Amino acid sequence: MAEKIPLSRVYQSETIDRRILEVVKGGNYILGPECKAFEKELAEFFGVQHAVLSSSWTAAVHLLHLAQGLKTGDEILVPSLTAFPTIEPMIHAGGKPVFCDIDDTYTIDPADARRKITGRTVGILPVHLYGRPADIDALQQLAREHGLWLIEDCAQAHGAKWKGKRAGSYGDHAAISFYPSKNLTVYGDGGAVLTNDAAIAQKISMLRNHGRKDKYLHEKVGFNLRFNEIQAAVGREQLKMLDELNSGRRRAAEWYRRELAGVKGVALPPTDTPGKTESVYHMFVIRLDNHDRRESLARYLKEKAIDTGVHYPVPNHLQPAMEELYGKLPPLPRTEDYVKRILSLPMFPALREDQVKTVADAIKQFLRS
Repeated sequence: MAEKIPLSRVYQSETIDRRILEVVKGGNYILGPECKAFEKELAEFFGVQHAVLSSSWTAAVHLLHLAQGLKTGDEILVPSLTAFPTIEPMIHAGGKPVFCDIDDTYTIDPADARRKITGRTVGILPVHLYGRPADIDALQQLAREHGLWLIEDCAQAHGAKWKGKRAGSYGDHAAISFYPSKNLTVYGDGGAVLTNDAAIAQKISMLRNHGRKDKYLHEKVGFNLRFNEIQAAVGREQLKMLDELNSGRRRAAEWYRRELAGVKGVALPPTDTPGKTESVYHMFVIRLDNHDRRESLARYLKEKAIDTGVHYPVPNHLQPAMEELYGKLPPLPRTEDYVKRILSLPMFPALREDQVKTVADAIKQFLRS
């Protein structure tokens, strides 16, 4: 029977097991010393002044938008090719997503973003999709020209770099996710805001914890969107290993590139630009030459015990929820084309060379047939 090759696999260790037990026995469970230490270490890793933990990326960014004072009708430029949670917080806070097309890196096309700016535009929310940074230089320039804020969605890009600095350290703010499939995870849901703005960090810290200034004094009407000590301990140990784990992903990506080089009908992810981008391959996404072939290949690989995924089959501007809110939205040609042809292959730090070869050989066998 063929070995099953999963799409992703969470990093585990005996050290993490031991740390979980230590926290359980320690008696602190919510926003205690582990959370404080994790926030400090995250800020240091990403090169920012503050990191504020919350119960998910979605919760963290919702609180960020509230702390920013996002108003009803404010427009935010955002790629349509991203997970739906990217846009949920802005909508809940009264803002409106303005969907932009992508370029060949699968990230927001700065030229299309420029075309979508109106008098109501207040910010840009680029997504460093699949672990590759968006064009930060062009987006920063666009933000400066029009007085817009910039929030980096780093949910899939922990440790990625742009011109030698971590993605997440360039925008006015950024946010990361710890969902189990991410490069940095905490064995459950979780997220954090990264910022150099002390006032914003303080507001988010209060809002996530019932608007408290202290235990029985509530300055704001807040939420219960706190982080817990067990997951913070897991995250601290994962963070120590993150660069090494990302190196494992890059190694697997190079194996894929070698095995799939020159295969007709398959477009590989864009390579990094030396001195500019350093991707962390949250996913390794290929693009087939037509939609029918993508679907058939996915079925063929499944029969061979190889997991695949599509991230994301329905772009957000075509989601039923968006049509309900805003009616039929303008087309995004490249996004709509690419989502019909992309396929995510197995990618995780412990992926072996022989497993990559098995996946690649199966793809080539399929295409030959």
